[in-house]
Amino acid sequence: MPRQVFEYDPPERFVAGTVGAPGSRTFFLQARGATTNGSRALTSVALEKQQVVALAERVEELLDEVVRRSGGTAPVPAVAPSDAEDLDPMDSPIEEEFRVGTMSLAWDGDRQLVVIEAFEVGEDPDEEVADLGEPLAEARDDRSVLRVAITGATARAFAKRALALVAAGRPPCPFCAGPIDPEGHVCPRANGYRR
Repeated sequence: MPRQVFEYDPPERFVAGTVGAPGSRTFFLQARGATTNGSRALTSVALEKQQVVALAERVEELLDEVVRRSGGTAPVPAVAPSDAEDLDPMDSPIEEEFRVGTMSLAWDGDRQLVVIEAFEVGEDPDEEVADLGEPLAEARDDRSVLRVAITGATARAFAKRALALVAAGRPPCPFCAGPIDPEGHVCPRANGYRR
């Protein structure tokens, strides 16, 4: 499949979401809006739960660092503004364009925007780990990429929603910290008894 670039600068909407019941959820990043070539589009890419957590946490860290370095003059709110929060479900249809391997995150100081790139899984197994380092990762010609540029307020709202989404999954077992299914689970710390 040829490389595709899904670029939203800025998107009308950029969220993390899931499909399925806790324990068997598929996680997605979804962007909607006019692409850089002017067409209207909806792009959904699948990723792992841990990648959602890593991205949300690093977005928060990046924004905190931008505020710190600017002395509070950057257009980045300390918390997600209530008018920027997006609690609606993902847009339909949810069609996976690709599975995310690596990600990159950067602050575009000239435009005062957060730039997030999610690259398609590559053939190298080391590339499949979330790489959220700055500067932006170099795109290989054969990997598709979702690229969004969002404001600080939108980024705060994205991170808040993403962390709440992950926390809404199965509760952890108080003994082994493993996820508890609605039917319970076999706890290794309780000598194999159901909890």
